[in-house]
Amino acid sequence: MERSFAGRRALVTGAGKGIGRDTAKALFASGAQVVAVSRTQEDLVSLAQECPGIETLCVDLGDWEATERALSTIGPVDLLVNNAGVALLQPFLEVTKEACDRSFDVNFRSVVQVSQMVAQGLIARGAPGAIVNVSSQASQRAVKDHAIYCSTKGAMDMLTKVMALELGPHKIRVNTVNPTVVMTAMGRANWSDAQKAESMLSRIPLGKFAGELRRWRTW
Repeated sequence: MERSFAGRRALVTGAGKGIGRDTAKALFASGAQVVAVSRTQEDLVSLAQECPGIETLCVDLGDWEATERALSTIGPVDLLVNNAGVALLQPFLEVTKEACDRSFDVNFRSVVQVSQMVAQGLIARGAPGAIVNVSSQASQRAVKDHAIYCSTKGAMDMLTKVMALELGPHKIRVNTVNPTVVMTAMGRANWSDAQKAESMLSRIPLGKFAGELRRWRTW
């Protein structure tokens, strides 16, 4: 079933690469006016060239003040996809303050901030809306060297439940999607080692990661 988002304005964070980029393109192809947010200007330039008409906004969502300044100028938003994320992998005993702070700033705190701004705008307009938070299977299963990443995604899942509870009466739907490993640039950087990947692949019926271009296994 084809769905049209004509007349709706969508904001997608982490839209420069991977899941966020494809999400922005899909929404645009379905008729939405799309605002693509990334901290990498080069990615936004190439996205705008690929999909003329997509609005772009370059900001580091880990910077609260810069995010507030940037998003205060974008106008009304009907649909929000919180996709921006970082994966700074360290063994638990070697986790640093810097990795912890950066991970929670981008993966969790930015979701709070951006969602607040969008929801406040929807409520002020008396308009319905939808928010989708892109979490991970790592929120539900322990993964070696992913202590902080797993924790940020677990926090996102619970945040989503509270957002849905409090924003539902305002006709704002909030949901989480929890993909497994997706072979984006970040996914390849963290899961290209065959020995490491085997434990995860053994639990995936198709025997391959999402977006992976290789033959399916024979079962």
